[in-house]
Amino acid sequence: MKVIKNIRDKIRPHFYKGARFGRFRRAWEAFDTFLFVPEKTTTKGSHIRDAIDMKRTMVYVIIALIPPLLVGIWNTGYQYYQAVGIEPAIWESFAFGFMLILPIIIVSYLSGLATEFLFAVIHDKEVNEGFLVTGMLVVLILPATVPLWMVAVANIFAVIIGKEIFGGTGMNIVNPALLSRAFILFGYPAYLSGEVYTYTRLQEGHQLVDGYSGVTPLSLVAEGKMEALPSDFNMFLGNMPGVIGETSFAAIMLGGLFLAITGVASLRIIISVFAGGIFMAGLFNIIALNEYMMIPVHQHLLLGAFAFGAVYMATDPVTASQTPHGKYIYGFLIGVLTILIRVVNPGFPGGVMLAILMMNVFAPLIDHYVVQANIKRRMKRLRKAQINVKEKKP
Repeated sequence: MKVIKNIRDKIRPHFYKGARFGRFRRAWEAFDTFLFVPEKTTTKGSHIRDAIDMKRTMVYVIIALIPPLLVGIWNTGYQYYQAVGIEPAIWESFAFGFMLILPIIIVSYLSGLATEFLFAVIHDKEVNEGFLVTGMLVVLILPATVPLWMVAVANIFAVIIGKEIFGGTGMNIVNPALLSRAFILFGYPAYLSGEVYTYTRLQEGHQLVDGYSGVTPLSLVAEGKMEALPSDFNMFLGNMPGVIGETSFAAIMLGGLFLAITGVASLRIIISVFAGGIFMAGLFNIIALNEYMMIPVHQHLLLGAFAFGAVYMATDPVTASQTPHGKYIYGFLIGVLTILIRVVNPGFPGGVMLAILMMNVFAPLIDHYVVQANIKRRMKRLRKAQINVKEKKP
């Protein structure tokens, strides 16, 4: 590492402001701070000093995403071999899934980071570490069958419209990763229809033709095929068709536990999302007018992207509510809306993406009314205290 640091020190002066490559200094700073701890320190004023900075926070989230990524890689390969009638070894499933998903990861990061670097150079501003997480989230919320060009276009759209147009990282009002998925869903709905999640290779004559099969569990429910659902154990482990990182409840909860222990994710939001989902699913179980309404509460939590959305998407610190009580309201409404959309409109069987994007927009309003309610309570206590003081005077 010392050798790399010495090379860095020799090259760095060429990227100073006014130097030969000065216009690219923001891009250089991004690579520099990715490899080394930033050398900037505070020299005046009052500041909160903490070991957790933006870089370390993003690294923690990446670590938390490793369990669903690994399970997603294995499950992608396993579903392929199941589709062609082969019982594979674990390493065979993992190898096939890795070769299929690795290009998606590369394209996601290259397209998103290139767009961010371009805006950083044009506007002479720092490149934040936020896309290190966004780039991986985009991969995990898409099926392994998604075309690579579509990943690139969706990422560029999400970075420009979702972040840069509002001022960059920390200023966006909606989650960029979900905006990327929404772009594909509404622009190219056939690729996220719920029937294209298992990559298969079909034998036709003397040629091998790439094809797609395998219906997601929520799509089976929409078709009234409750008996075809995977077992609760398989849904818990993630052994079922679905997008890359959203099938394994166990892996998601493992990552969520890490985020909760490190304090990176809000436990208030996670708990309240599950509480909202349980409340709405239980209410529909009581009504029970169709197959969707009769899905058991625990299966609603295991199916689709409910758990993934609760742990990794709803807890985005930029787009979520900021007040303690607002987080409970925000999370609860996400859970309620997810189940409501899922049951009332089977055309959007997941429901999580639309629920979170909608609540991203309403998060500032929730915080506003929470703050106003706190102000009214304090003013009421103040007036009561003033009245008590007047009554005690002779």
